[in-house]
Amino acid sequence: MSTDHSRLRAARPDERDRLQEIEDLAGTRFSGLGLIDESLDVGFPPADLDRLIRAGQVWVACDAADRAVGMVIASVREDAVYVEEMDVLAEHGRRGLGGRLLNTVCAWARERGYAAVTLSTFRDVPWNGPFYRRHGFADLPPAAWTAGMRAIREDEARHGLRTEVRVFMRRELDAPTSAA
Repeated sequence: MSTDHSRLRAARPDERDRLQEIEDLAGTRFSGLGLIDESLDVGFPPADLDRLIRAGQVWVACDAADRAVGMVIASVREDAVYVEEMDVLAEHGRRGLGGRLLNTVCAWARERGYAAVTLSTFRDVPWNGPFYRRHGFADLPPAAWTAGMRAIREDEARHGLRTEVRVFMRRELDAPTSAA
């Protein structure tokens, strides 16, 4: 159950720098875990972030001063919505913000008729794989990976992620209910 009263809303174009700051700060939680070759690690591409913000596919969780403290970035890949990135600042963690951001993406996908939301994450890091499993995502075996997922995995390897400890996950969405 959420104990945070932060407001969720679509990200604004003037918040791109703040979203990159959130990504960088959240990424420090992985330091020392041996999961990322930090010399190869790159942030989310700014041009892609700008495009997805303009498309209304980036949402933020804001504090009482309307300052972003968490975010989720979604794209559409191979007839599913893909969670590109989701980060919540550590000092705002464990209050339900991640779940609320994730539910926002799932609702957006469902409203647009997509059957599923997919993502790639670290299989066993508590705030990664186990978190998503608690929110209805299931691991996909390599035999179920799409061509796009294989390309994502290659890209992750090029950017220094230890791919053998990562997993693709999928959450099936219910069809939107129609008003009677």
